[in-house]
Amino acid sequence: MDEPQPQTELLRSYELRLLRCTFSLPPPSADERRHDGSDSNCNISYLHSLINELLNLIETGNYLEALSSDASKLFTVLPDSCSPDQYYSELVERVERFINNDGIGIDDVEVPCRVILVLSVAIAAFLFFTQCNITGPLDEVSRCPVLFKGGEFIEWENWARNQLMSSGCHLLGKFSNLQFIVFSKLLVMKIKDLLFGGSLASIYGIRTISWWLVRILLVQQRILDELSSSLFDLLQVYMGETLHHFGTLEQVTNYWGAKLLDEDASCIVSMVHLEAGIIEHAYGRVDSCRQHFGSAEASAGLQLSVTGVLGYRTVHQAEPKAQRVLLINRNSSNKCAIVSCSSISRDLQAHTINEENSLLQHETSDILMTPKLLENGTESGVSLQGNHYNSSGVGAPLTAMQQAVVLAQCLLIEKSTRQDDLQRWDMAPFIETIDSQSSSLFIVSSFLIMINFSTAIKHLYLQYDFGREYGELLVSCGLIGEALTIFESLELWDNLIYCNRLLGKKAAAVELIKKRLSERPDDPSLWCSLGDVTNNDSCYGKALEVSNDKSARAKRSLARSAYDRGDYETSKVLWESAMALNSLYRDGWFALGAAALKARDVEKALDGFTRAVQLDPENGEAWNNIACLHMIKKRNNEAFISFKEALKLKRDSWQLWENYSHVVMDVGNVRQALEAIQMVLHITSCKQVDADLLERIMLEIEGRASSRHSIYLPATGDTNSTNQTCFDDSQNDSEVQAGWSRETEQLVELFGKILQQIIKSDSRADIWGLYARWHKIKGDLTMCSEALLKQVRSYQGSDLWKDRDRFKKFAHASLELCKVYMEISSSTGSRRELFAAEMHLKNTVKQAKYPREKRSSLKSQAESFSNTEEFSDLQTCLDEVKVKLQSALPS
Repeated sequence: MDEPQPQTELLRSYELRLLRCTFSLPPPSADERRHDGSDSNCNISYLHSLINELLNLIETGNYLEALSSDASKLFTVLPDSCSPDQYYSELVERVERFINNDGIGIDDVEVPCRVILVLSVAIAAFLFFTQCNITGPLDEVSRCPVLFKGGEFIEWENWARNQLMSSGCHLLGKFSNLQFIVFSKLLVMKIKDLLFGGSLASIYGIRTISWWLVRILLVQQRILDELSSSLFDLLQVYMGETLHHFGTLEQVTNYWGAKLLDEDASCIVSMVHLEAGIIEHAYGRVDSCRQHFGSAEASAGLQLSVTGVLGYRTVHQAEPKAQRVLLINRNSSNKCAIVSCSSISRDLQAHTINEENSLLQHETSDILMTPKLLENGTESGVSLQGNHYNSSGVGAPLTAMQQAVVLAQCLLIEKSTRQDDLQRWDMAPFIETIDSQSSSLFIVSSFLIMINFSTAIKHLYLQYDFGREYGELLVSCGLIGEALTIFESLELWDNLIYCNRLLGKKAAAVELIKKRLSERPDDPSLWCSLGDVTNNDSCYGKALEVSNDKSARAKRSLARSAYDRGDYETSKVLWESAMALNSLYRDGWFALGAAALKARDVEKALDGFTRAVQLDPENGEAWNNIACLHMIKKRNNEAFISFKEALKLKRDSWQLWENYSHVVMDVGNVRQALEAIQMVLHITSCKQVDADLLERIMLEIEGRASSRHSIYLPATGDTNSTNQTCFDDSQNDSEVQAGWSRETEQLVELFGKILQQIIKSDSRADIWGLYARWHKIKGDLTMCSEALLKQVRSYQGSDLWKDRDRFKKFAHASLELCKVYMEISSSTGSRRELFAAEMHLKNTVKQAKYPREKRSSLKSQAESFSNTEEFSDLQTCLDEVKVKLQSALPS
C-alpha cells in the first residue's frame, strides 16, 4: 500500500481531532496540532490556520465561538433581512461556491482543506445542539447559528421545527436551538453531495463525513416522536459506508497510521460498532444489534459473562447468598484493553467524590449499590480473572469506551427480554460494574445536581427523558397537578391531555393548546393534539395544510375517523398515504389491512398484515389474519405456516386453534388436526366441538384402517412419528404399508380419546355416531351397538315426525344399528339382537308410514315418510332381519 502524502496525513489528522472530541480521551499534544505553514500557497496556509483555530475552539467546547469565528464568516454571512428559506437556500449555494472558489480554478490540494473547514463549522453547530439538549444545559443563546443582530427569531425556530418534521414525524417534545442541527445537517449533506456526486474529485477521501452524517441523522431520529422510515434508509446507507471504512482495526490503522495514539484505534472501532448497534436497537433489529455490540466488545478487548458469587446484598444480611456478578476477561493482545487510564483518573481526581459522600445515595435504603462479595469464605475484595476490587469496593479501571460497551448490554437486555422485575436483575451486574468504577466528571456533576432535586428537572442531562419519566411516575402516584406542570414545560401535549381528562378538565387542555397555537400557528403537532382532544377532523386537515401534506399523524387520525364511521374505502386510501410517508409505524400496517379487509380488497389486506408482521413478528393477530386470508384464497401451505406463527403467540385462542385444525387437515396432517382439536376442547372445556371436522377425520381414519386390515405385515424399522411422513424411494411396499399401519393405530387411539372426552359433556347424536364408528374400527361391536342406540335415542322426540331431514338421519342411524345387531348375531349365534332389531324396525316403519294415526296431537304438523328412500331401506332391512330370524329357528 502506498504511503499517504504529507497533505493527506494533515487532512486526516484534522478528521482524527474532530473524532477525538466525541471520545473521553486526552487531547493531542501541541506538537501533534502544530502546522508548520511551509506550504508555498498562501491560501492553503491561511486555510490551515483557520482550520486549526476552529479545531482548537471545538476541542475546548467553545462551539458558539467557533460558529462566530472568521472561518465561519467565509461562507455564512448573509443579509439580516432574509427569511429562513432564503437564507438556507443561499447558504447552500455559498458553500458550493466557497468549496469551488467561485468557479475559479484552484489547486486540488486546496479543495479538501475548504471541505474540512466547512465540515468543522457544521460539527461545531451539531455539538452545540447536542450540548444544549443531551449532554449539558445552556441558558440563553442565539436561536440561529449565524449570530444575527437583533432579538430572538421565533420564525426561524418554527421553520427549523418544520424542517425536522418534514419526514412525516413530529417532535418528541420541547427542544431548544433546533436551528443548529438543521444548519449542521444541510452543510454535511451538501459536502457529501459535492464530494461523492461527481462534481469534485475525492482524492483525499475524507471518509469520516459519512460517520458524522450518521450521528446527525441519529440525533434527529431521537428527537422525533416515532421511527422515521426515510431516516432509517439514510442511516442504513451511511452507516454501511462507515463500517466499510472503519469496521476493523486494520482499516483504522491504515487510514490514520502514526497519528493514532495507543487507544485510538480500538476506541474508534468500538465506537463505530456501538453506534451501529444503537441504530439497530432504536429500530428494533435485535439480532443485528447483538452482532454489533459483540464486535464492539471484542474491539475493546473485553469478554463479558455473568457468573454467581456468594455475597451480601443488604446492610443487615446475616448469611451470604449467591449474587450475580459480571465477569470481565481482558484480551491482553489488545493494547487499549490494558490501558490504566491513569492520566484520565488524575484529571478527574479533583472531582472525585469520597466514599462518605457516595453513601449519601443510600441513606434511606438498606440495599447496597454493589453487593459485598466473598472470596474463599471471607469478606474481602474480589479477584475474578479481570474483575479486581480493592478494599473500598472500587473496581479495576475500565476506559470510558469499555464502560460504554458494558452498558450497551443493558440496551440489548431491554429489547430482547420481557419488561418485568427479572429484567432489572438481568441488567444489575452490568450496572453494578459501572457503579464500582471511580466517578467521572459527568457522574460527579450529575450527583451534585441530584442533591438539589427541585432543580434537577431544569438542569439534569437528558432532561426530556428524565422529565417525562418523572411526570409519569407522578401520575401513577396520583399527583396529577405536579405532572401537569412538568408535561407543559416539556410540551408533551398527549400526556397533558391525558392528565386533564383524568381531572375532568378537558376545556383547560383545549384552552392551553389554542394559546400555544396563537404563538405557533404552523405547528402540525399542536393541531393534531387539538383534534385529539376535540374529536374534530378539521383540526387534522389544518395540520396537513400547515405541514404541506406531510403530517403522517394527521393522516392516520383521519383514517381512524373514517374507519369508525364506516367509510372503509376512504380509510384505506388515507392509511396508504400515511404509510407512504412513514412505513415504520407498526400499528399502521395492521390498520391498513383491517380497512382493506372491510373494503373487500383482499390483496391489499394481505399486504398490510404481511408488512405488519415484518415490523412486529410478535403480532399474533396479524399472523392469524394472514392465515385466514390464505384460507380464503385456498393457499393451504401458506395458511399452515402463518397459523403456526400465530399459535406461538396466541396459544389461548380457541378460534385460532380451530382454524388451524382445518388447515392442517387440508394439507394432510391428521395428527396435528387432532392435537389442535384437543387444544380447542381444553380451552373451551369441551363446549366447542366441530362435528364436520371430526367427520372428515373419521373418513380419513376409516380409509386408512381398511388398508391396514387388508394387508397385515410385521412392523420393522423406526417408529418415530412425524408431522409428514416421507419415504425413501428405495423402501419396498411392505415397509410403507407397515408404516401407515402404525400411524393409523396411533391416530385411532388419539381420536378415541378425543371422542371420549367430548361425550362426557356433549351427548349430541352425531358425536355418538362417530363414537360408534370408532368402536367398530376397534372391533368392539357391543360398544358400537350401545353408541348407535344412544344416537338413535338422541334423534327421537316430538320433532322427529315433522322434520324430514331429521328423519333421514334417524333412519340412517337405525339402519346402522340393525346391521351391527345382525353382525353380532352372526358372530355369537344369539337371537336376542335380531329380536331387538326387528322390534325397532317395526316400530319405526309403522310410525313413518302412519304418523297421523300414531300421533293424533300433531295432525297439522306430522307427515308420512313412506315415499322416501330411507323408508324403503328400513323395510328392506326389516325383511332381512325376518329372514335371519326364520333361518335361526331350530329345526
